[in-house]
Amino acid sequence: MIDLDVVAGDLLDAYDTGKTVEPLTSRFDGLSLDDAYEIQTIQTRRRIAQGARIVGFKVGLTSAPMQQQLGIDQPDYGVLFDGMTCPADAPIRIDRFLQPRAEPEVALVLGQQLVGPGLSVADVVGAVRYALPAIEIIDSRITDWRITLVDTVADNASSGGFVLAPPRCRCTGSTWRWWAACSGTTERSCRPARARR
Repeated sequence: MIDLDVVAGDLLDAYDTGKTVEPLTSRFDGLSLDDAYEIQTIQTRRRIAQGARIVGFKVGLTSAPMQQQLGIDQPDYGVLFDGMTCPADAPIRIDRFLQPRAEPEVALVLGQQLVGPGLSVADVVGAVRYALPAIEIIDSRITDWRITLVDTVADNASSGGFVLAPPRCRCTGSTWRWWAACSGTTERSCRPARARR
């Protein structure tokens, strides 16, 4: 039987030691997607107990090319904590990350809380106060990004950090054209670039 608390501890230790861990799916036979989300939840509880605060959530692997690359048919999700916020107007220290990459994203800022299950598209749209261009800094505690869906879910959906555009930039035509140009690329051209140290 797999001790999910130990697996969660290994991933949390990687943040402190700066040393990645071998892919979980190669170390533990039979590790399921439900196990992976439980490992993520255990880490979330521990981080909150240490003073972290949840500020949002991320949905990943939403594009068909990325799903095909991992051989899956569904997105994943992870938790965003206050310590992941990065400034939009100053350099970002990348030595806080292990294997950072950057991706253009859209951030939805909610004006009211969403509580499921049973939410409709209209419920979600009605709860959105505004949208902002964003940059997600993805990161992996799994060595060399050798991940499956189970690995990345357990590792908090490969979350690292995020940058939000100032609110004055929200929803302008030029911003959406920029985002559409970035997000409408092919699989080959949209692979995230490695951050330089």
